[in-house]
Amino acid sequence: MQKKLGIAVVAALLVAPMAAQAQGLVGGAERGAERGDRAAGPVGGIVGGAVGAAAGTVGGILGVDERPRFHEYVVREHHPSYHYDEDVRDGAVLPERGVEYYDVPTEYKVRPGYRYTIINDRPVLVDPVTRRIVEILD
Repeated sequence: MQKKLGIAVVAALLVAPMAAQAQGLVGGAERGAERGDRAAGPVGGIVGGAVGAAAGTVGGILGVDERPRFHEYVVREHHPSYHYDEDVRDGAVLPERGVEYYDVPTEYKVRPGYRYTIINDRPVLVDPVTRRIVEILD
């Protein structure tokens, strides 16, 4: 059993750089599990899926590959920026009034319900129900 676990760990370490290219949690988990399974069998698939899922979320909600394209989209849309006196940070709650929220096109594969806005000239993803910033898109 220890030998299989050792092989799985080595496989996971080999798979991690490839999994970092995975976009998002689900894509990362799928790719990591496939590569881990090929490298070390079922145990490798389990470890590879976990590593791939973690690596896939490194880029945040939007995904590593989508960030530059989405930033270009936001610039093209040229929405006005809301002046916010507090720190613009993940978890900050935006005011109830004055902030305009915009739909994220489905091509960017952001979880349904999230919207974006511009705060102090910075695009951010927001949960509009709680008004909480969930990701800053610099």
